Amino acid sequence: MGTSSGNGGEIRRTEGRGKLYDSILDTMGNTPCIRINRLAPDNVTIYVKAEFFNPASSVKDRLAINILEAAERDGTLKPGQTVVEATSGNTGVGLAMACAAKGYPLVVTMADSFSVERRQVMRYLGAKVVLTPRAEKGFGMYQKAKELAEQNGWFLARQFETDANADIHENTTAREVVADFEGSRLDMIVTGYGTGGTVSGLGRVLRSARPDTKIILSEPANAQLVGSGTPQERGADNGPSASHPAFEPHPIQGWTPDFIPSVLQEAIDGDYYDELIPVAGAEGIKWAQQLAAKEGIFTGISGGSTFAIAMQLAEQAEPGSVILAMLPDTGERYLSTPLFEPFGAEMNEEETAISKSTPGFQMG
Repeated sequence: MGTSSGNGGEIRRTEGRGKLYDSILDTMGNTPCIRINRLAPDNVTIYVKAEFFNPASSVKDRLAINILEAAERDGTLKPGQTVVEATSGNTGVGLAMACAAKGYPLVVTMADSFSVERRQVMRYLGAKVVLTPRAEKGFGMYQKAKELAEQNGWFLARQFETDANADIHENTTAREVVADFEGSRLDMIVTGYGTGGTVSGLGRVLRSARPDTKIILSEPANAQLVGSGTPQERGADNGPSASHPAFEPHPIQGWTPDFIPSVLQEAIDGDYYDELIPVAGAEGIKWAQQLAAKEGIFTGISGGSTFAIAMQLAEQAEPGSVILAMLPDTGERYLSTPLFEPFGAEMNEEETAISKSTPGFQMG
């Protein structure tokens, strides 16, 4: 492990991990909890769990790998069988990485409202990406994946319903948090939901291992599905049978599809979270940009949104409180979204002025 110094007084060294890896898949997990130094208030400590340290740069690598390996163990996924899944991007990228490593063809269905770079990354990893109309929302891409699986005999990953989802967060994510904060204070942990796997896995473990740690769940302010109290209509397979009436389009990609997944329903029914706090997409964008510019932490809008809630909680928290925010993915998944609108490819006025401050090597 490298030495760490806040003032640069020590020379950093590394010694290697002391092990070799048989596959990219073996590098999943054990993502770091990193202290926030410049943005956090003086009397409260905030950490972020940086899930972009996973091999394909998001928290969804965990469930992607586990879905495939659970299906291999029970025989529902056959060698060489095509895998199909509906995704807003991160699960698709994780599945593309895992399928490439294991030798499975992958077809992803995705609404055309999600960022273009997500499609490109999945295709780069060998997947086929089938777009669905944005007007049909997440439910449309979900139904398309089901149709393709049924017609072609493909393996449907079912991230929104499978037990393998929350199981991997119980067995990895939650246990990492417990181990990293052993002997240390941890008052609150903040997470949003896409499938609900993270909050369900955290709840299974922390309710017994860290009962004093409050779990805070968040969702978009303009798409409060859980906050509405309206139950989700479900089919015989426990999947959604209709779009949820409280849904509206929102900019927090990866969070809150237009239905309440059954994986999340476990957390709702089990009282796994202590408070539900909505967050505006604009706040998520602002705090993601602040994390990058002030802390050097490169996360997406979903990470900015959980951090926004952590900062909000810190304002009212008692001195000495410790808060952990989940950062689901990397900012590189958002290059074509409003997150990067202020940052053009060409020099701005300030950069041009810097260039002109010396006589040579100026752009024409």
